[in-house]
Amino acid sequence: MLVLVFISVTLRFYQEYSSSKAAMKLSEFVKCPIKVQRCAGRVVQKELIVQVDHRDVVPGDIVIFEPGDLFPGDIRLLSSKQLVVSQASLTGESWTTDKASDIREDYNTPLLDLKNICFMGTNVVSGTGTGLVVSTGSKTYMSTMFSKVGKKKPPDDFEKGLRWIFYLIISVMLVVVTILFVVNYLTSLDLTQSVLFAISVASVLNPQMLPLIINTCLAKGALAMAKDRCIVKSLTSIRDMGSMDILCIDKTGSLTMNHAVMVNHLDYRGLPQENVLRYAFLNSYFKTDQKYPLDDAILAFVYSNGFRFRPSLWRKIEEIPFDFRRRRVSVILETEDRHSEFFGRFMVTKGALLEVLKVCSFIENFEQDEVSPFSFDDYQRILNLSEDISNEGLRILGVAIRKLEMPQTCETSNGSKREDEDIEKDMVFLGLITFFDPPKDTAKQALWRLCEKGVKAKVLTGDSLSLTTRVCREVGISTDHVITGPELELLDQDTFHETVKRATVLARLTPIQKLHVVQSLQTVGNHVVGFLGDGVNDSLALDAANVSISVDSGVAIAKDMADIILLEKDLNVLVAGVEHGRLTFGNTMKYVKMSVIANLGSVISLLIATLVFKYEPLTSTQLLTQNFIYSVGQIAIAWDKMDEEYVKTPHKSSERGLSMFILWNGSVCTLCDVATLMLLWFYYKAYTDVTQKFFHSAWFIEGLLLQTLIIHLIRTEKIPFMQEVASWPVIFSTVLTSAIGIALPFTPIGKVMGFSLLPLSYFGFLFILFLGYFIVGHVVKRLYILVYKRWL
Repeated sequence: MLVLVFISVTLRFYQEYSSSKAAMKLSEFVKCPIKVQRCAGRVVQKELIVQVDHRDVVPGDIVIFEPGDLFPGDIRLLSSKQLVVSQASLTGESWTTDKASDIREDYNTPLLDLKNICFMGTNVVSGTGTGLVVSTGSKTYMSTMFSKVGKKKPPDDFEKGLRWIFYLIISVMLVVVTILFVVNYLTSLDLTQSVLFAISVASVLNPQMLPLIINTCLAKGALAMAKDRCIVKSLTSIRDMGSMDILCIDKTGSLTMNHAVMVNHLDYRGLPQENVLRYAFLNSYFKTDQKYPLDDAILAFVYSNGFRFRPSLWRKIEEIPFDFRRRRVSVILETEDRHSEFFGRFMVTKGALLEVLKVCSFIENFEQDEVSPFSFDDYQRILNLSEDISNEGLRILGVAIRKLEMPQTCETSNGSKREDEDIEKDMVFLGLITFFDPPKDTAKQALWRLCEKGVKAKVLTGDSLSLTTRVCREVGISTDHVITGPELELLDQDTFHETVKRATVLARLTPIQKLHVVQSLQTVGNHVVGFLGDGVNDSLALDAANVSISVDSGVAIAKDMADIILLEKDLNVLVAGVEHGRLTFGNTMKYVKMSVIANLGSVISLLIATLVFKYEPLTSTQLLTQNFIYSVGQIAIAWDKMDEEYVKTPHKSSERGLSMFILWNGSVCTLCDVATLMLLWFYYKAYTDVTQKFFHSAWFIEGLLLQTLIIHLIRTEKIPFMQEVASWPVIFSTVLTSAIGIALPFTPIGKVMGFSLLPLSYFGFLFILFLGYFIVGHVVKRLYILVYKRWL
């Protein structure tokens, strides 16, 4: 038993230690240098700019940041230049946020909407600036989100079931072992022999192989998932994955590609117009001060769709870069191709729709090929069109131009003054450019496969409802029941639980709301919940979920909270994980139920035999040898297969289910042992001291073969050996174990152990007995399934 425990613990330690080492290598915060402005010198203080590790930054430091930098704490901006920050790790929003130092915020502004504050865990996309560190470590906003992280989770149904089984075994052990000790001592008057026999029976009652079988099954699942490019940090999560019936997904990067793709180029009536695309392309092509993902999306759309706008015919004169107040970028271009309709000098402006409309006095009517004054009706029509497009989950940029009749200068990208401060005026509005974060090609197929296996998907995201709804429709997630975080805040507790149960899309959620949704599904809905997320805003939900999943590109804390880390953002990997989890859970439940039934049945039969025959049915040596051979043979269960029907639905363990299973099936094993006792008593007259060796041999073989063959009855709902055959390792283990048990009494070792030769007629009886056992056992199995609607 000590050897088996040592092997089990070593196997689990090695697997989880290896996974933890691999996960640590994925950490993105291993080394993160920060530029800090500090004073140096004992006598004369001088300000120096030094690089320190992010962990050495303290409140009061003035940090200098540029594109790609992570903020080491919560920071109040002191200066900024075209600063764009990604807060996706906190909010879940896939779009970037503009920040500015010279903004005076209202007290009612939500914390994450503050333009002059940058938060720890967010990063600079573009622009530069300096800021004063106001809080670090546990006092940052990000840290306040995780006061509940790390608390011990309550035991799951499987652990509760195992605890109940051990309580049952201990209770039976105290009663049966005490009776056997008293009866054996009163019969033999040998205290040492009676104590040894009682301890041997207690050892037999204990399922010694349970830790090894569980850890072998889990390690096999971890290795199989490693081939699918997954790192399994917690082995028990594989078993929980098999029981998972709800998967909550953070949309950003999980369902979508997490980058913008251009969708259309429309005029003010919503009709596609090539000139809108032409000028948007020229703006993106010639701008140099800052390149955004949306510019790349426009260029990719033009190149991939075969448009030929010939930018070589144009020459860039000046550029008015993007800034926070204007929220637009303008370039002045010139072409000398007198044969072209675009001959002359133009200013092309692209940016936020409302900001572009502010500088427009005219509108291009492509249908009539004329430019008309910009009216209020035109303004309302464009706003209504943009609202309809936004409701479809698309992002919008406005495009406008102005033909310059004479050379004019403006502020250049290096910051020189322009002569005309109002050059962006009296422009002609051309139309809209729309963008979308498209779903992954594999997402719809993976979600459909998960649904087939009984795993329902719910989207929990910080993104807007319109954008999330569009993505969900495209990947096949129902959008009949949707709700937002602000709406959830208004609900009472009962309505909240009912709404969470029905809703499939929950948008604009805060990290705390994601946590409450997961907890509601677990406690009120009694579901096994998985959560897939990669941001700081997902960490609370990851910590609470039964199965927490992140990706290698996720933030450090999300990977720390995760049980499983995906090296590829492909939901099909989760489908394979669910299959591995159900195989692991099924094989584990096979051993748990089989070992408890076999061990309890064997001990009850030993009690009956001891009371009837007034001597030990097996000696301590024979009993332990029988148990050891049987236990070693059961290791092959970890390599068994499951019925196809079993892996199609999630399964959970239950205390009541285990008790009923043992009661129904344990009696069948005891019935077989009683039938053997009756044969030995009435047919072979093996009730005298002279026939003890014969009885020991007969009982040893019958008990070993019964315990070995029981796995084939328990492992499947179908008829064993006819409708369903076990895997070859289990078949090989059964044949080998049976052969050793039958041959042992005929060997010199058997003689030393006190066995005697058995007549051939006894083996004929065993054949009939086990045939009857399979018939009766299968009838009981069908009745049990009919009553309780499940087997394993």
